[in-house]
Amino acid sequence: MSTIPTVRTVLGDLPAERLGVCDAHDHLFFRSPLLPGQELDDPTAATAELAAFGALGGRAVAQWTPFGLGRQVAGLRAAALATGVSVLAATGMHQAAHYDRALLDSAKPRLAELFVEELTVGIRERSGGEPGESRAGMIKVAGEFHALSEHTRAVMTAAAEAHHGTGAPIGVHLEHGTAGLDVIELLCGELGVPPASVILGHLNREPDSYLHRAAADAGVYLAFDGPSRANHATDWRLFESLAALVAAGHPDQLLIGGDTTTAAARAATGGGPGLPGLLRRLRPRLVHELGEHVTERLFVANPARAFAVSWQ
Repeated sequence: MSTIPTVRTVLGDLPAERLGVCDAHDHLFFRSPLLPGQELDDPTAATAELAAFGALGGRAVAQWTPFGLGRQVAGLRAAALATGVSVLAATGMHQAAHYDRALLDSAKPRLAELFVEELTVGIRERSGGEPGESRAGMIKVAGEFHALSEHTRAVMTAAAEAHHGTGAPIGVHLEHGTAGLDVIELLCGELGVPPASVILGHLNREPDSYLHRAAADAGVYLAFDGPSRANHATDWRLFESLAALVAAGHPDQLLIGGDTTTAAARAATGGGPGLPGLLRRLRPRLVHELGEHVTERLFVANPARAFAVSWQ
């Protein structure tokens, strides 16, 4: 058991203080039947995107693609080695709609065991394969639109069990930013996960100040993973949402990510903004709105704490 908090990357454990500027929620590889023809499955493009992020000072990316959605762990390792940018991989499971029924049926009876194995032994490149040399550094789960389905509850229960066995942080996809308080009640209330081990994603998609304050008061991390082309309708509310949370005393719980989920949204090979957009366009605006000190916390200090684990 490690007594020093480290971030588990695909190339090994990294002392948390060395994480550096971090994109706290993004994807280098991702494949879903809900996004046909937009797969992120090109290793050369992934490396180019990561290199562009690194050239602007980016030092780490949390890759939230979970089990069964084309993580390409070998590609993650190759991109990290080629660019010098650390990459965290995820175990976990997305909404049921992203999966083939046969894969769901085979995986769900042993989800907690699967998550623990990928966190502590190695990630399987394919279902039924042997664990590889890279381990996951977080667990990804997902809510539904304004609700938690039976599938969601089963996956979150398994994620909580895996957390209790390893200490791994749990990142939560909130569908259009909704059901965040329901997630907190389930994970932190019923299932006993410490709030500081939970990251709520996509809060920029639901710019509801009450929801944001209530989630922050509960002690979880709040990820504003935009702006991105697909969610531009609420991107302009990002800065006022962050400013309100900072003013309310929650600057240490805020994370920033890009959530690039389609090939067209890449900067290196598509139309952007992609990973480098966070540092090229968003970061200067954050400095203008929030100041350099707070912006540094969002990109460096906060993710170093959110993803750091004294691994059990």
